[in-house]
Amino acid sequence: MASRTRDIRALKRHARALIAGAKQALARTCADAAGNDITGGTAKLPLMRVLVLHSDVPPDAPPDDQDTLRQALAVESTLQQLGHEAARAVFVPEPCALEALIARECPDLVFNLVETVWGRGLYAPLAPQILSHLGVPFTGAGAAAIGACADKVLTKRLLTGAELPTPDWSEPPQWRDIGEGRWIVKSATEDASLGLDDGAVVSGRQAVAARAQASAARYGGRWFAERYIEGREFNVAMIEKNGEPHPLPIGEMMFEQWDENRPRIVGYAAKWDVGTSDYRDTTRAFDWRDREPGLNRLLETLSKECWALFGLTGYARVDFRVDAEGRPFILEINPNPCLEPNAGVAGACEQAGLPYAALIDDIVRAAIQG
Repeated sequence: MASRTRDIRALKRHARALIAGAKQALARTCADAAGNDITGGTAKLPLMRVLVLHSDVPPDAPPDDQDTLRQALAVESTLQQLGHEAARAVFVPEPCALEALIARECPDLVFNLVETVWGRGLYAPLAPQILSHLGVPFTGAGAAAIGACADKVLTKRLLTGAELPTPDWSEPPQWRDIGEGRWIVKSATEDASLGLDDGAVVSGRQAVAARAQASAARYGGRWFAERYIEGREFNVAMIEKNGEPHPLPIGEMMFEQWDENRPRIVGYAAKWDVGTSDYRDTTRAFDWRDREPGLNRLLETLSKECWALFGLTGYARVDFRVDAEGRPFILEINPNPCLEPNAGVAGACEQAGLPYAALIDDIVRAAIQG
């Protein structure tokens, strides 16, 4: 039975190779006729069958989870524009089920967009872990990198051990070293600004403990406190080219028409509640770089050091705060940031003159060359 299954898979691969060859010839003819290379001039990849794997998102999921579906649709459509065969599937956190899916779809590559498993980002490393076990190539970071970055406290410990700047932090139940000044209470394992609003920025040990307890009761999981850095916020997106990270134009978050007494943070509403003033009044600016080339170089250098420390691959984003003295602090490292066409990574690519299709092409290229 196993031999017959292997034979069937071999026949399917052979048939797919013939179809891909014909499609590649057609795509080359069309490109020659149009005189236009959608990938920005880079040598074309062989046409492949790509399976876009994404989280299981229920119909009533919150906006941050629904965003996964928009990413998957955009990536699938773009892969098809590039000439690849592309299909979407939900990740099932069961090795046998995933192996059956891979056997049925026979992908040359999996485009991994799994951000949550069982509704939690904590378990996102399961997807690359099982894919690695099955020997299936996939895009983006591996399980170890995603796991290390998914736990923000572990991330900060690794950054501190590497002598990279990150704000001080404290954990329950002791809440050691909570002193003067303000602290921001954050989820230790969830992204998407879960539970972040103005009330997350507090002062004093008692207020920190109360906020963390309330957040854990409402959202579950572990919560910790990080020293709030008064200042500016920057996002550094990177994509891999020829095995090296290449920082894209760095965006600064601008808090327009923000009350001076409010903390400058990108909370949940600013990210996801389209109808709110927080969403409308937080924008990205890229014109600061020419005025502050030294800061721009420093943020790029620190981001590359994070890439090396955590073994990132494909694409990533590093978030910073910069205080009034111009000192940067690494907040978080996202090894699989949002690829929705209107999100930050695509916006940085646009500033660099890199079309969305070229971004997807570069991510695929890094996966098959790595």
